[in-house]
Amino acid sequence: MSLTATTSSPRIAHLQRETSESSIDLTLNLDGTGVSDIQTSVPFYDHLLTAFAKHSLTDLTVRARGDIEIDVHHTVEDIGIVLGQAIRQALGDKSGISRYGDALVPLDEALVQAVVDISGRPYLVHRGEPAGFEFHLIGGHFTGSMVRHVFEAITFNAGLTVHITVQGGRDPHHIAEAEFKAFARAFRQAKAFDPLVSGIPSTKGAL
Repeated sequence: MSLTATTSSPRIAHLQRETSESSIDLTLNLDGTGVSDIQTSVPFYDHLLTAFAKHSLTDLTVRARGDIEIDVHHTVEDIGIVLGQAIRQALGDKSGISRYGDALVPLDEALVQAVVDISGRPYLVHRGEPAGFEFHLIGGHFTGSMVRHVFEAITFNAGLTVHITVQGGRDPHHIAEAEFKAFARAFRQAKAFDPLVSGIPSTKGAL
């Protein structure tokens, strides 16, 4: 495995990751407008990442290829890892940010709450998906269990504390999409600059 990264500003990151299972090239701008250009070779994942970019106001470009003839798992997980690393890098020292964000997002019958703390401490609480969701093939290729796995990869590598609670839902597509949109909206609040915040928003002086 090899990983290279460059930063052109404190809020922009470009990372490349090469393994025997996948090749990832990802660029993000935390101060964007939600423009995305995503090609992961996993269509429903493209859909979810596009929703994340749009609703978090993060410009995101992803080019990925992997051994999807075996399973989408490796490619999906590796993109989550790189996305988390890029978020962490782009946030810099986190000076002046709001730090916390929360959102309650509906998608038809589905309702999801997400709470984000840009804490520097990776922790995920993920609950409420209906029984059997993890076994459902969404779009015929994306297993429901991958939703939680993606959030695990992002939170661990970005250093985020994230609580995601599915409060209701029936359609797996709606549930998964609502989870990504809720996370995006909460992250949008947390990463935003707060004019009332001076320096690092922590009594410890570091995040």
